[in-house]
Amino acid sequence: MITSLNELKELADKKKCASGNSRQELRVCMGSSCISLGSAELGKSLQDELQNRDLEDKYKIKNVGCNGLCANGTLVSHCRGDGSTLYEKITTSDTKDLVESIQNGGLLKDKMCDITQPFFTKQTKIVLENTGIIDPDDIEDYIAHGGYEALFKALDGMMPKDVIEEVKTSALRGRGGGGYPAGIKWESVSKVVSEQKYIICNGDEGDPGAFMDRAVMESDPHRVLEGMAIAGYACGANKGYIYVRAEYPLAVEKLGRAIKQATKLGILGENIAHSNFSFNIEIRLGAGAFVCGEATALIASVEGNRGNPRQKPPHLTDYGLWGKPTVLNNVETLANIAPIIKNGGAWYRDIGTENSSGTKVFALTGHIKNTGLVEVPMGTTLRELIYEIGGGIPDGKKFKAIQSGGPSGGCIPKELLDLHVDYESLKNAGSIMGSGGLIVIDDSSNMVEIARFFMDFCRSESCGKCTPCRVGTTELTLLLDKFIKKEATKSDFELLKEMCEFVKSTSLCGLGQTAPNPVLSTIKYFESEYLEGINDD
Repeated sequence: MITSLNELKELADKKKCASGNSRQELRVCMGSSCISLGSAELGKSLQDELQNRDLEDKYKIKNVGCNGLCANGTLVSHCRGDGSTLYEKITTSDTKDLVESIQNGGLLKDKMCDITQPFFTKQTKIVLENTGIIDPDDIEDYIAHGGYEALFKALDGMMPKDVIEEVKTSALRGRGGGGYPAGIKWESVSKVVSEQKYIICNGDEGDPGAFMDRAVMESDPHRVLEGMAIAGYACGANKGYIYVRAEYPLAVEKLGRAIKQATKLGILGENIAHSNFSFNIEIRLGAGAFVCGEATALIASVEGNRGNPRQKPPHLTDYGLWGKPTVLNNVETLANIAPIIKNGGAWYRDIGTENSSGTKVFALTGHIKNTGLVEVPMGTTLRELIYEIGGGIPDGKKFKAIQSGGPSGGCIPKELLDLHVDYESLKNAGSIMGSGGLIVIDDSSNMVEIARFFMDFCRSESCGKCTPCRVGTTELTLLLDKFIKKEATKSDFELLKEMCEFVKSTSLCGLGQTAPNPVLSTIKYFESEYLEGINDD
């Protein structure tokens, strides 16, 4: 059991000392993307090869989380005392050559990954600082890299209001899409007098192409638990729930193991560090409904009811889970908390832009060379993200647009490539930040078909509770079909725009209110493609 910050640091030093005196490491990426490429088999193959060569005393296979550059998986990092070498696109057929090269003190040059490329050098990692480095199944590895220091620092010398003030100073905004200031939300719950309060972590990541939160939960689960525990201390809550979709079995496994480890060490549970603060966490599985990413629908699902949204107010800060005051933050928001408490809110506030502080994790997907996970300061331009970090458009094609914010976001054209990515800039361009999915679209794509894809997604995911969303998204999908078949009329075009505004202004929750965004943004920037689908009245 760990009962003080000093004991935590002693354990960290002990682990670091043991690691420093031990074998060189071959860190094998075991994120979902690399597992799908066979990294589990690769890890076993490397272990067998080390055994065959009687090298197990010198080298150790270490399973780590996502390294980010998913396009070039499986990634393996050879870490030794004088540095490390990252290898890409490693398969079991490379096992013998890789082990032989490191045994001889050489390099497997044709498999080396260039870590001087912008994909690596232009990132600023705060949320992802441990991914690809620590073993997510080993709490002591997390502690050796500074884990849980922020929680013990808060318990040891900060009042709850001091913690909230630090988060407010950081100007951290919710990374789930809404962008509401996290510190303000915490403060509201802390001020409500109630015997029971809750902290909920939203891990129900449902946007097509998005996998930011999944990667964090798989690669660094203790970071999420630490953020929740700090939130609980600050707000006066003693119970937390992580709502994660069942389609993320690896994340569920990692989180479950992490909760058991933290509880065993007394980092979660009753009277943490001999304080009056107790905090326990449970996992709730979602069935994969997109609407359950909406706060009130998520809470209904946690309570065991159908995941339908409800009207607000009352807000969750007053009437949340089982009618009690509740803080609901997403995975990335909570993963920012420990560094903020450890380094100070002012440190975090200095990163990013005036109104959007810190960094943002994005999943780069679609027609782009470097598909994967990246973390950059707020204010980075789309051009930097696409052409420098992302490596540009493959197959000699040209950039046409980028979809940000998932199905609720919008399509941004090439004319806005120098747009700075922050909450206000994206909103002014007709899109949203969302949770961080960025889908790159090349010039071979038809934007009406793109809009139809997202509208159909919203239609199929509508809970059906309110008529504007249930009927409106269906009618909009049918209208878009007419444009794709070149059977639309001029009056259909006017009806399309009118119905978008109607659905947007009258739907009950955020899903319906934002569903027309892909249509409206493509009309704004690619109107000619709609006009091509019109026949005369």
